[in-house]
Amino acid sequence: MKLKNKVAIVSGGARDIGKAISIELAQQGAKVVVNYFGSTEKAEATVAEITAAGGEAIAVKGDLTKSADVAELISKTTATFGDNIDILVNNAGGIVARKTLAEMDEEFFNYVFQLNVTSTFLLTKAVVEKMGEGGSIVNLASQAGRDGGGPGAAAYATAKGAVMTFTRAMAKELGARNIRVNALCPGMISTTFHDTFTKDAVRKNVAAGTPLGREGTPTEIATIVSFLASDEASFLTGVNMDTNGGLLFS
Repeated sequence: MKLKNKVAIVSGGARDIGKAISIELAQQGAKVVVNYFGSTEKAEATVAEITAAGGEAIAVKGDLTKSADVAELISKTTATFGDNIDILVNNAGGIVARKTLAEMDEEFFNYVFQLNVTSTFLLTKAVVEKMGEGGSIVNLASQAGRDGGGPGAAAYATAKGAVMTFTRAMAKELGARNIRVNALCPGMISTTFHDTFTKDAVRKNVAAGTPLGREGTPTEIATIVSFLASDEASFLTGVNMDTNGGLLFS
């Protein structure tokens, strides 16, 4: 187990990609803190799945756009698993809704940024204070951050582009402490995100246009996150890794 006895926080870790990441890190030996904001039931089910398999995990509710909630998440993590945090996965975020420029207002645009960028900033800042040398941060950006996203995704795409730039900046700033910072840029992954926000016909067309001819799975994303979090990726930092089945090359 390549992450044995490491302590990991996964934001938005209770469902879809976040759940798969939480389970994968636990399978690799990490003690996992499953952060969530919406469904307590899903968070507890994720923790139950981990513990049933012999892993260690807790669920902690928190709105990561708020400093007080971030501080509480860190407090509960260290109280349970000790004062050092080894791995942070900034997975929390989302598109919220598809809106054109004409349909967006300032409140919506700012909220999308807070959900995707401010949460990443606040949690990174707090965790780094508890992270020793050799720590790893993995951010979840998006293919939308590279190509501008689909119709009505301008705010989301711009926010994920900011996450990508923040990843590069933190890789430079934290490298002296041997803390690595990388990001994934997933393409079409089979999740409730696309069940909610992407039409079936669009999904089929995108999958058909992908060299591998299909959507990706949350488990495939999780195994890459696990790799980036481990010492196997010890000379990778500042990377925004395209994870899209060959749909877009950077």
